[in-house]
Amino acid sequence: MPEFPPFAFSTVAHIVAEPGAAANLGAHLRQHFPHARRALFITDAGFLRTGLVQAPVASVKAAGLACEIYSEVIADPPEQTILDALEVARVAGSDIIIGIGGGSSMDVAKLIAVLANSDQALSAIYGIGNVAGHRLPLVQIPTTAGTGSEVTNIAIVTTGATTKMGIVAPQLYADLALLDAELTLGLPPAVTAATGIDAMVHAIEAYTTRHKKNPLSDMLAKQALSLLSANLLHVCEHGRDLVARQAMLLGAMLAGQAFSNAPVAAVHALAYPIGGNFHVPHGLSNSLVLPHVLRFNMPVAMPLYAELAEVVVPQASGSTEALAEALVVAMEQLAASAGIERRLQQVGITEQDLDKLADDAMLQTRLLGNNLRHVGHADARAIYAAAL
Repeated sequence: MPEFPPFAFSTVAHIVAEPGAAANLGAHLRQHFPHARRALFITDAGFLRTGLVQAPVASVKAAGLACEIYSEVIADPPEQTILDALEVARVAGSDIIIGIGGGSSMDVAKLIAVLANSDQALSAIYGIGNVAGHRLPLVQIPTTAGTGSEVTNIAIVTTGATTKMGIVAPQLYADLALLDAELTLGLPPAVTAATGIDAMVHAIEAYTTRHKKNPLSDMLAKQALSLLSANLLHVCEHGRDLVARQAMLLGAMLAGQAFSNAPVAAVHALAYPIGGNFHVPHGLSNSLVLPHVLRFNMPVAMPLYAELAEVVVPQASGSTEALAEALVVAMEQLAASAGIERRLQQVGITEQDLDKLADDAMLQTRLLGNNLRHVGHADARAIYAAAL
Protein backbone atom coordinates (compact mmCIF):
# COMPACT_ATOMS: atom_id res chain seq x y z
CA MET A 1 0.00 0.00 0.00
CA PRO A 2 1.45 3.42 -0.91
CA GLU A 3 1.89 5.86 1.93
CA PHE A 4 0.30 9.25 1.22
CA PRO A 5 1.77 12.30 2.94
CA PRO A 6 -0.68 14.62 4.67
CA PHE A 7 -2.07 17.27 2.33
CA ALA A 8 -4.68 19.99 2.10
CA PHE A 9 -6.71 20.81 -1.00
CA SER A 10 -8.85 23.86 -1.72
CA THR A 11 -10.81 24.99 -4.74
CA VAL A 12 -13.81 27.01 -5.92
CA ALA A 13 -17.07 25.92 -4.28
CA HIS A 14 -19.28 26.01 -7.39
CA ILE A 15 -18.32 25.24 -10.99
CA VAL A 16 -20.67 25.31 -13.99
CA ALA A 17 -19.30 23.89 -17.26
CA GLU A 18 -21.83 24.40 -20.05
CA PRO A 19 -21.77 26.12 -23.44
CA GLY A 20 -24.12 29.09 -23.21
CA ALA A 21 -23.89 29.34 -19.42
CA ALA A 22 -22.73 32.98 -19.56
CA ALA A 23 -25.99 34.03 -21.20
CA ASN A 24 -27.80 32.66 -18.14
CA LEU A 25 -25.52 34.40 -15.65
CA GLY A 26 -28.40 36.25 -14.00
CA ALA A 27 -30.07 33.00 -12.99
CA HIS A 28 -26.82 31.73 -11.49
CA LEU A 29 -26.39 34.95 -9.51
CA ARG A 30 -29.94 34.76 -8.18
CA GLN A 31 -29.32 31.17 -7.08
CA HIS A 32 -26.00 31.74 -5.35
CA PHE A 33 -26.10 35.44 -4.37
CA PRO A 34 -29.76 36.36 -3.75
CA HIS A 35 -28.81 39.57 -1.91
CA ALA A 36 -26.54 40.99 -4.64
CA ARG A 37 -27.79 44.26 -6.13
CA ARG A 38 -24.93 45.98 -7.99
CA ALA A 39 -22.58 43.98 -10.20
CA LEU A 40 -19.25 45.13 -11.57
CA PHE A 41 -17.93 43.33 -14.66
CA ILE A 42 -14.17 43.48 -15.06
CA THR A 43 -12.76 42.81 -18.53
CA ASP A 44 -10.44 44.17 -21.20
CA ALA A 45 -11.14 46.41 -24.17
CA GLY A 46 -10.47 43.66 -26.69
CA PHE A 47 -13.05 41.32 -25.23
CA LEU A 48 -15.52 44.17 -24.82
CA ARG A 49 -15.22 44.85 -28.57
CA THR A 50 -16.26 41.27 -29.38
CA GLY A 51 -19.74 42.04 -28.06
CA LEU A 52 -19.72 38.79 -26.11
CA VAL A 53 -20.13 40.59 -22.80
CA GLN A 54 -23.55 41.89 -23.83
CA ALA A 55 -25.51 38.67 -23.21
CA PRO A 56 -24.24 38.10 -19.66
CA VAL A 57 -24.78 41.77 -18.79
CA ALA A 58 -28.32 41.66 -20.17
CA SER A 59 -28.97 38.48 -18.21
CA VAL A 60 -27.76 40.07 -14.98
CA LYS A 61 -29.87 43.19 -15.58
CA ALA A 62 -32.91 41.01 -16.26
CA ALA A 63 -32.31 39.39 -12.88
CA GLY A 64 -32.73 42.81 -11.28
CA LEU A 65 -29.12 43.89 -10.70
CA ALA A 66 -27.52 47.15 -11.72
CA CYS A 67 -24.39 46.66 -13.85
CA GLU A 68 -21.16 48.59 -14.32
CA ILE A 69 -18.36 47.53 -16.68
CA TYR A 70 -14.67 48.28 -16.13
CA SER A 71 -12.92 47.38 -19.39
CA GLU A 72 -9.47 48.95 -19.03
CA VAL A 73 -7.58 45.81 -17.96
CA ILE A 74 -4.36 45.28 -19.91
CA ALA A 75 -2.10 42.24 -20.03
CA ASP A 76 0.16 41.93 -16.99
CA PRO A 77 -1.92 44.57 -15.18
CA PRO A 78 0.04 47.30 -13.37
CA GLU A 79 -0.88 48.57 -9.93
CA GLN A 80 -2.64 51.60 -11.42
CA THR A 81 -5.13 49.36 -13.21
CA ILE A 82 -6.07 47.77 -9.88
CA LEU A 83 -6.46 51.17 -8.24
CA ASP A 84 -8.57 52.53 -11.10
CA ALA A 85 -10.90 49.53 -11.05
CA LEU A 86 -11.10 49.77 -7.27
CA GLU A 87 -12.29 53.37 -7.53
CA VAL A 88 -15.02 52.33 -9.99
CA ALA A 89 -16.19 49.58 -7.63
CA ARG A 90 -16.33 51.91 -4.63
CA VAL A 91 -18.12 54.74 -6.45
CA ALA A 92 -20.67 52.29 -7.87
CA GLY A 93 -21.16 50.58 -4.49
CA SER A 94 -20.60 47.24 -6.21
CA ASP A 95 -21.53 44.25 -4.05
CA ILE A 96 -20.57 41.46 -6.46
CA ILE A 97 -17.55 41.28 -8.80
CA ILE A 98 -17.57 39.38 -12.09
CA GLY A 99 -14.29 38.74 -13.89
CA ILE A 100 -14.81 37.93 -17.58
CA GLY A 101 -11.74 37.62 -19.75
CA GLY A 102 -8.27 36.13 -19.66
CA GLY A 103 -6.08 35.67 -16.62
CA SER A 104 -5.37 39.38 -16.24
CA SER A 105 -9.06 40.33 -16.02
CA MET A 106 -9.75 37.54 -13.56
CA ASP A 107 -6.73 38.50 -11.44
CA VAL A 108 -7.93 42.10 -11.27
CA ALA A 109 -11.42 40.88 -10.33
CA LYS A 110 -9.96 38.90 -7.42
CA LEU A 111 -8.14 41.94 -6.09
CA ILE A 112 -11.13 44.26 -6.41
CA ALA A 113 -13.26 41.71 -4.55
CA VAL A 114 -10.84 41.63 -1.62
CA LEU A 115 -10.02 45.37 -1.53
CA ALA A 116 -13.34 47.10 -2.30
CA ASN A 117 -14.63 46.96 1.29
CA SER A 118 -11.22 46.78 2.94
CA ASP A 119 -8.91 49.41 4.39
CA GLN A 120 -5.87 47.35 3.37
CA ALA A 121 -3.60 48.92 0.78
CA LEU A 122 -2.72 46.92 -2.33
CA SER A 123 0.94 47.00 -1.29
CA ALA A 124 0.05 45.37 2.03
CA ILE A 125 -1.30 42.17 0.50
CA TYR A 126 1.65 41.13 -1.67
CA GLY A 127 3.07 37.75 -0.74
CA ILE A 128 1.42 34.73 0.79
CA GLY A 129 -1.46 34.93 3.24
CA ASN A 130 -1.52 38.69 3.77
CA VAL A 131 -5.15 39.37 2.80
CA ALA A 132 -7.25 40.22 5.86
CA GLY A 133 -10.96 39.81 6.33
CA HIS A 134 -13.63 38.81 3.85
CA ARG A 135 -14.22 39.80 0.25
CA LEU A 136 -17.19 40.61 -1.94
CA PRO A 137 -18.89 37.73 -3.79
CA LEU A 138 -16.76 36.78 -6.80
CA VAL A 139 -17.66 35.09 -10.08
CA GLN A 140 -15.05 34.19 -12.71
CA ILE A 141 -15.75 33.52 -16.39
CA PRO A 142 -12.65 32.65 -18.47
CA THR A 143 -12.52 33.57 -22.16
CA THR A 144 -9.27 31.72 -22.88
CA ALA A 145 -8.33 28.12 -22.08
CA GLY A 146 -5.03 28.85 -20.40
CA THR A 147 -4.41 30.44 -17.03
CA GLY A 148 -6.94 28.52 -14.93
CA SER A 149 -7.20 31.75 -12.92
CA GLU A 150 -10.91 31.13 -12.41
CA VAL A 151 -10.05 28.41 -9.87
CA THR A 152 -6.76 29.65 -8.40
CA ASN A 153 -6.03 31.71 -5.29
CA ILE A 154 -3.25 33.66 -6.97
CA ALA A 155 -3.13 37.09 -8.62
CA ILE A 156 -0.12 38.62 -10.36
CA VAL A 157 0.49 42.38 -10.48
CA THR A 158 3.15 44.30 -12.41
CA THR A 159 4.81 46.48 -9.78
CA GLY A 160 7.49 48.29 -11.77
CA ALA A 161 8.85 48.58 -15.27
CA THR A 162 9.70 44.88 -15.41
CA THR A 163 8.89 43.43 -11.99
CA LYS A 164 5.87 41.43 -10.86
CA MET A 165 4.51 40.47 -7.45
CA GLY A 166 2.22 37.63 -6.54
CA ILE A 167 -0.66 37.68 -4.09
CA VAL A 168 -1.65 34.28 -2.71
CA ALA A 169 -4.52 33.97 -0.23
CA PRO A 170 -7.55 31.74 0.30
CA GLN A 171 -9.85 34.75 -0.16
CA LEU A 172 -8.85 34.85 -3.83
CA TYR A 173 -10.76 31.65 -4.59
CA ALA A 174 -13.97 32.62 -6.37
CA ASP A 175 -17.43 31.55 -5.25
CA LEU A 176 -18.47 30.47 -8.74
CA ALA A 177 -16.62 29.67 -11.97
CA LEU A 178 -18.52 29.47 -15.27
CA LEU A 179 -16.90 27.60 -18.17
CA ASP A 180 -18.65 28.60 -21.39
CA ALA A 181 -16.78 27.68 -24.56
CA GLU A 182 -19.00 29.94 -26.68
CA LEU A 183 -16.89 32.81 -25.31
CA THR A 184 -13.69 31.24 -26.73
CA LEU A 185 -14.81 30.50 -30.30
CA GLY A 186 -13.21 33.64 -31.71
CA LEU A 187 -9.73 33.12 -30.26
CA PRO A 188 -7.02 33.27 -32.96
CA PRO A 189 -4.90 30.11 -33.44
CA ALA A 190 -1.73 31.69 -31.97
CA VAL A 191 -3.55 32.71 -28.78
CA THR A 192 -5.26 29.33 -28.60
CA ALA A 193 -1.90 27.56 -28.90
CA ALA A 194 0.03 29.69 -26.41
CA THR A 195 -2.69 29.64 -23.77
CA GLY A 196 -3.21 25.90 -24.25
CA ILE A 197 0.49 25.18 -23.75
CA ASP A 198 0.40 27.47 -20.70
CA ALA A 199 -2.29 25.22 -19.22
CA MET A 200 -0.19 22.15 -20.02
CA VAL A 201 2.76 23.77 -18.23
CA HIS A 202 0.55 24.23 -15.16
CA ALA A 203 -0.28 20.53 -15.17
CA ILE A 204 3.32 19.38 -15.76
CA GLU A 205 4.72 21.62 -13.03
CA ALA A 206 1.98 20.69 -10.55
CA TYR A 207 2.75 17.00 -11.12
CA THR A 208 6.49 17.51 -10.61
CA THR A 209 6.57 20.19 -7.90
CA ARG A 210 8.84 19.77 -4.89
CA HIS A 211 6.23 21.02 -2.42
CA LYS A 212 2.61 19.98 -1.82
CA LYS A 213 2.37 17.40 -4.62
CA ASN A 214 -0.57 15.20 -3.65
CA PRO A 215 -2.82 12.45 -5.08
CA LEU A 216 -5.68 14.84 -5.88
CA SER A 217 -3.54 17.39 -7.73
CA ASP A 218 -1.80 14.52 -9.56
CA MET A 219 -5.13 13.15 -10.77
CA LEU A 220 -6.27 16.59 -11.92
CA ALA A 221 -2.96 17.28 -13.68
CA LYS A 222 -3.12 14.02 -15.62
CA GLN A 223 -6.73 14.54 -16.67
CA ALA A 224 -5.89 18.11 -17.70
CA LEU A 225 -3.00 16.92 -19.85
CA SER A 226 -5.18 14.25 -21.42
CA LEU A 227 -7.82 16.80 -22.47
CA LEU A 228 -5.37 19.50 -23.54
CA SER A 229 -2.98 17.31 -25.54
CA ALA A 230 -5.87 15.60 -27.36
CA ASN A 231 -7.58 18.86 -28.38
CA LEU A 232 -4.96 21.61 -28.70
CA LEU A 233 -3.96 21.23 -32.34
CA HIS A 234 -7.53 20.46 -33.35
CA VAL A 235 -8.86 23.73 -31.94
CA CYS A 236 -6.00 25.66 -33.53
CA GLU A 237 -7.20 24.37 -36.90
CA HIS A 238 -10.93 24.17 -36.15
CA GLY A 239 -11.57 27.14 -33.90
CA ARG A 240 -15.36 26.91 -34.11
CA ASP A 241 -15.53 23.34 -32.73
CA LEU A 242 -17.54 23.95 -29.58
CA VAL A 243 -17.00 20.46 -28.13
CA ALA A 244 -13.21 20.72 -28.45
CA ARG A 245 -13.24 24.28 -27.10
CA GLN A 246 -15.22 23.12 -24.06
CA ALA A 247 -12.69 20.30 -23.53
CA MET A 248 -9.86 22.86 -23.59
CA LEU A 249 -11.64 25.05 -21.03
CA LEU A 250 -12.16 22.06 -18.77
CA GLY A 251 -8.53 20.99 -19.15
CA ALA A 252 -7.26 24.48 -18.31
CA MET A 253 -9.50 24.61 -15.24
CA LEU A 254 -8.34 21.19 -13.99
CA ALA A 255 -4.73 22.30 -14.43
CA GLY A 256 -5.59 25.45 -12.47
CA GLN A 257 -7.01 23.37 -9.64
CA ALA A 258 -3.85 21.25 -9.67
CA PHE A 259 -1.27 24.04 -9.57
CA SER A 260 -3.26 26.12 -7.10
CA ASN A 261 -2.63 23.29 -4.63
CA ALA A 262 0.70 21.94 -5.92
CA PRO A 263 2.54 25.08 -7.05
CA VAL A 264 4.45 25.76 -10.27
CA ALA A 265 8.20 26.10 -10.44
CA ALA A 266 11.13 26.97 -12.73
CA VAL A 267 9.27 27.22 -16.03
CA HIS A 268 7.20 30.06 -14.60
CA ALA A 269 10.19 31.55 -12.77
CA LEU A 270 12.08 31.87 -16.06
CA ALA A 271 9.01 32.91 -18.06
CA TYR A 272 8.14 35.93 -15.91
CA PRO A 273 11.29 37.94 -16.82
CA ILE A 274 10.58 37.34 -20.52
CA GLY A 275 7.10 38.77 -20.11
CA GLY A 276 8.23 41.60 -17.87
CA ASN A 277 11.15 42.78 -19.99
CA PHE A 278 9.87 42.08 -23.49
CA HIS A 279 6.07 42.18 -23.05
CA VAL A 280 5.70 38.65 -24.39
CA PRO A 281 2.32 37.09 -23.49
CA HIS A 282 2.55 34.83 -20.45
CA GLY A 283 1.55 31.62 -22.22
CA LEU A 284 4.11 32.15 -24.97
CA SER A 285 6.83 32.97 -22.41
CA ASN A 286 6.15 29.63 -20.72
CA SER A 287 6.17 27.77 -24.02
CA LEU A 288 9.52 29.29 -25.06
CA VAL A 289 11.42 28.01 -22.01
CA LEU A 290 9.43 24.83 -21.31
CA PRO A 291 11.48 22.20 -23.21
CA HIS A 292 14.74 23.62 -21.93
CA VAL A 293 13.62 23.58 -18.29
CA LEU A 294 12.31 20.04 -18.76
CA ARG A 295 15.70 18.94 -20.05
CA PHE A 296 17.45 20.71 -17.15
CA ASN A 297 15.19 18.91 -14.67
CA MET A 298 15.53 15.54 -16.40
CA PRO A 299 18.17 14.07 -14.03
CA VAL A 300 15.77 14.34 -11.07
CA ALA A 301 12.33 14.39 -12.71
CA MET A 302 12.75 11.59 -15.25
CA PRO A 303 10.37 9.05 -13.62
CA LEU A 304 7.63 11.67 -13.29
CA TYR A 305 8.09 12.86 -16.87
CA ALA A 306 7.82 9.26 -18.01
CA GLU A 307 4.48 8.94 -16.20
CA LEU A 308 3.20 12.07 -17.94
CA ALA A 309 4.42 10.82 -21.32
CA GLU A 310 1.98 7.94 -20.98
CA VAL A 311 -0.80 10.58 -20.98
CA VAL A 312 0.52 13.05 -23.57
CA VAL A 313 2.10 10.52 -25.99
CA PRO A 314 0.38 7.21 -25.18
CA GLN A 315 1.94 5.60 -28.24
CA ALA A 316 5.47 6.10 -26.80
CA SER A 317 7.30 3.09 -25.39
CA GLY A 318 10.69 2.05 -24.09
CA SER A 319 12.76 2.85 -21.03
CA THR A 320 11.96 5.47 -18.43
CA GLU A 321 14.53 7.71 -20.10
CA ALA A 322 12.97 7.18 -23.53
CA LEU A 323 9.48 7.98 -22.23
CA ALA A 324 10.67 11.13 -20.46
CA GLU A 325 12.41 12.31 -23.62
CA ALA A 326 9.22 11.58 -25.56
CA LEU A 327 7.36 14.06 -23.34
CA VAL A 328 9.88 16.82 -24.08
CA VAL A 329 9.80 16.11 -27.81
CA ALA A 330 5.99 16.05 -27.80
CA MET A 331 5.83 19.49 -26.19
CA GLU A 332 8.33 20.85 -28.73
CA GLN A 333 6.29 19.37 -31.57
CA LEU A 334 3.05 20.86 -30.23
CA ALA A 335 4.54 24.36 -30.37
CA ALA A 336 6.00 23.70 -33.82
CA SER A 337 2.76 22.29 -35.22
CA ALA A 338 0.76 25.18 -33.75
CA GLY A 339 3.04 27.64 -35.51
CA ILE A 340 3.92 29.80 -32.51
CA GLU A 341 7.38 31.25 -31.81
CA ARG A 342 9.86 28.69 -30.49
CA ARG A 343 13.07 30.69 -29.97
CA LEU A 344 13.75 33.72 -27.80
CA GLN A 345 15.30 35.47 -30.81
CA GLN A 346 11.88 35.46 -32.45
CA VAL A 347 10.50 37.74 -29.71
CA GLY A 348 13.41 40.17 -29.81
CA ILE A 349 15.76 38.68 -27.22
CA THR A 350 19.50 38.64 -27.90
CA GLU A 351 22.61 37.19 -26.26
CA GLN A 352 23.14 40.55 -24.54
CA ASP A 353 19.84 40.17 -22.66
CA LEU A 354 20.54 36.81 -21.05
CA ASP A 355 22.34 38.06 -17.93
CA LYS A 356 19.50 40.47 -17.13
CA LEU A 357 16.93 37.70 -17.64
CA ALA A 358 18.88 35.40 -15.34
CA ASP A 359 19.19 38.18 -12.73
CA ASP A 360 15.43 38.68 -12.78
CA ALA A 361 14.73 34.94 -12.67
CA MET A 362 16.74 34.67 -9.45
CA LEU A 363 14.23 37.05 -7.81
CA GLN A 364 11.44 34.48 -8.32
CA THR A 365 12.32 32.67 -5.10
CA ARG A 366 8.71 31.62 -4.39
CA LEU A 367 8.67 29.64 -7.64
CA LEU A 368 12.28 28.43 -7.77
CA GLY A 369 11.86 26.83 -4.36
CA ASN A 370 9.25 24.51 -5.85
CA ASN A 371 11.55 23.16 -8.55
CA LEU A 372 12.84 19.60 -8.10
CA ARG A 373 16.36 20.66 -9.11
CA HIS A 374 18.14 23.72 -7.72
CA VAL A 375 18.40 26.52 -10.29
CA GLY A 376 21.32 28.90 -9.84
CA HIS A 377 22.14 32.01 -11.86
CA ALA A 378 24.45 30.10 -14.21
CA ASP A 379 21.77 27.45 -14.69
CA ALA A 380 19.12 30.03 -15.56
CA ARG A 381 21.44 31.74 -18.03
CA ALA A 382 22.26 28.40 -19.65
CA ILE A 383 18.55 27.58 -20.02
CA TYR A 384 17.91 30.96 -21.65
CA ALA A 385 20.93 30.41 -23.93
CA ALA A 386 19.53 27.02 -24.97
CA ALA A 387 16.22 28.70 -25.76
CA LEU A 388 17.80 31.54 -27.73
